[in-house]
This record gives sequence, C-alpha cells and structure tokens, in this order.
Amino acid sequence: MVIFNYETDFELENESRYEEWIDAIIESEGKEPGEINYIFCDDEYLHNINMQYLNHDTLTDIISFDYCIGDLISGDIFISIERVKENAKEYEVLFHVELLRVMSHGILHYCGYKDKAEQDEKVMRLKEQEKMNMFHVEQ
Repeated sequence: MVIFNYETDFELENESRYEEWIDAIIESEGKEPGEINYIFCDDEYLHNINMQYLNHDTLTDIISFDYCIGDLISGDIFISIERVKENAKEYEVLFHVELLRVMSHGILHYCGYKDKAEQDEKVMRLKEQEKMNMFHVEQ
C-alpha cells in the first residue's frame, strides 16, 4: 500500500497512477509491496529531519527510512519539493521528470541499490531511468 502525505501545498494529481507505478517498480525487482509512505515537504521540514535523525546539517531532496523485511518493501520516504524544483532547474529537466527520479530513487534503495561508490551510482542512475520509463507505459 502506498500512502501519500503532504506537509506542503504540493499535491500529486492522480495518486492511483503513482501508486500503481510504485507497485510495478517493486514487483519488477522481484519484491513485494508493503507499506510505503511518501511525505512531500519543504526544505525546512526535511532539513529538520536530516539534523534530528541523521545529524547532517545539509539540505537534501530525499531521506528514506527503510522498514523492509526480506522481500517485503516498506518505508517512509520524505521528499523536499523545493529541492526537486531546484534540481529540475539545475539539470534542465521538467519538474515532473525530476520528481519521478526522486520517487523511484527511494524505492530502489529499499530494493538493495546503493549510490555511494561511483559504479553503484552509475547503476542507480540506469535503474532510475528504467523505472521512470515505466511510468509512461500505458497500464
């Protein structure tokens, strides 16, 4: 089950389409959807979480808390809409495209993908693109 929470003015249009997409990502990785909470927020909200739980005094676009058990994918994914907008400008992509990238990024971490090492980051970027492309496929 995918649940969308809003701590900012932003809201997804057609939440069910996003939920189907997230479930499809998880299933495409041979995993089972559990409970995924997306919390859309602003920079200040996410910065506070970054400080409180990770002791990082930086802005970020996403923080995920992994509650997966085996192949059952569950967790809380916090996304700063402000950072996503800034990243979209910086990378010269549409906001919607960057949002899909970030949303899939959190799920891919739960599926076991890392992004700290250079080779791992390359794999993560390829997987993000693969999963973003799935959003555009007619269900």
